[in-house]
Amino acid sequence: MASRTQPIYVLSEDSERTRGRAAQESNIAAGKAVAEAVRTTLGPRGMDKMLVDSTGTVVITNDGATILDQMDIDHPAAQMIVEVAESQEESVGDGTTTAAVLLGELLSRAEDLLEDDLHPTVIVEGYAEAARLANEAVDEQLIDVADADDLLAEVAESSMTGKGTGDTAARELADLVVEAIERVAEDGIDRDAVHVHPRVGAASSATELVDGVVLEEEPVHDGMPRTVEDASVAVLDTKLEVRQGGVDAEYSITSVDGLEAALKAEDDELRGYAAALSEAGVDVLVCRKAIDDRVAGHLADAGILAFESVKSSDATDVARVTGAKRLGTLDDIEEADLGRAESIAVESEGDDDLVFVRGGDASRAVTLLVRGSTDHVVDELERAVNDAVDAVVAAREEGIVPGAGATEVAIAAHLRRASASVEGRKQLAIEAFADAVDALPRTLAENAGSDPIDTLVDLRATHDREGRAGVIADRRIARVGDPLEAGIVDPAAVKREAVDSATEAATMLLRIDDVISAE
Repeated sequence: MASRTQPIYVLSEDSERTRGRAAQESNIAAGKAVAEAVRTTLGPRGMDKMLVDSTGTVVITNDGATILDQMDIDHPAAQMIVEVAESQEESVGDGTTTAAVLLGELLSRAEDLLEDDLHPTVIVEGYAEAARLANEAVDEQLIDVADADDLLAEVAESSMTGKGTGDTAARELADLVVEAIERVAEDGIDRDAVHVHPRVGAASSATELVDGVVLEEEPVHDGMPRTVEDASVAVLDTKLEVRQGGVDAEYSITSVDGLEAALKAEDDELRGYAAALSEAGVDVLVCRKAIDDRVAGHLADAGILAFESVKSSDATDVARVTGAKRLGTLDDIEEADLGRAESIAVESEGDDDLVFVRGGDASRAVTLLVRGSTDHVVDELERAVNDAVDAVVAAREEGIVPGAGATEVAIAAHLRRASASVEGRKQLAIEAFADAVDALPRTLAENAGSDPIDTLVDLRATHDREGRAGVIADRRIARVGDPLEAGIVDPAAVKREAVDSATEAATMLLRIDDVISAE
């Protein structure tokens, strides 16, 4: 009697599984769809996106990282594009749309190669070799800077153009960004020393550079001074209120004398807080927690300027700039625990107060006080200025290359030349990578209203003839020209990171041939 083999069920009946070519097609389609969503935002003539969440909150932005972060994405492959944008943002602070679009193009070209029966491993190896060659091309495009400040301002302006700043405002903001970085770069560049503080209520042209940090706080008592020169600063992480016992307890008071004694003990405790701060020489108190009204009154009597319920990040900034220690208690407070600042001033703006902490002893810091007419405008300006600061820092550290798609044109040309010496099918993957990189200047032209095919042909011809060619969108219709003459430059680090992160994500997706649902 023949034996029967019983089927073995490994996955539950409700599990979903996609295999082979179907899995690859699904991942590629998802990646392309997300990349397509941000493609139209690329470049100075890129369009904005309006993102509306389930609560009705609206975000209007041109920033690729913000768009991808806010989008409600479920597909795991599509989520990888978001991770690429996050990696780009964390590493260099700009170029997120470039990285996302490049990844989408790499997947699209890989799809064509798969249909021609190229094995995914061959494509992966070709893409890895192409990424190495692309970084070589970036190095060849590095600009020998003669006037660093002017070029850095152009880096900042290129980063911000098209992000709600306007052409005139972009140049003014760029100059402020470069000045901010120069002020804190005496002992090396410290990105954390440059703060960006958004403020609604004026045009972007009113944006100013403040030598110090800015807080949105108000004194806890009207009788406190609003300006303190040569200020000693304490940063406290505990409440200044009557201490509460660790267990529930009741006190029985049977006489007026007993009540007065209890009230006096309580007042003495609160008065002691102010006395401890005053005896330690504190001029300004930054408190993370609440301050009792009676303590506030005693502090005002002692001439101490105090702020309560200060955000942890603001308290950290004040401590870092002034050199103050974060204190968990007032017991044994000493002068060594305090920080110092040249001045701390409270200035009224409409119904609110701004606190300016200037000239900290421990660390130099500056704040770009970014102005905008509405919440949506100032939010977008804040993102643009942060990107510009990151771009200038990256440019100072790793160099500058031509912008306007010129570096991408050079990369594609270098890849095509190098692919001729590569044997086997890997050559096709390198050429496909070059086509994917070409999509970036083509998209710049398309977003600027020019014919993308004609522009790409002109770019290649001009590059071969003159060695440098980009999409210059300084008129109603884009033209092909020298980006250096137009003042369009980018950090080399942005190009390298976009190539590396997009390649890594693309090759990871191409290696997947089985998608299994898991709990």
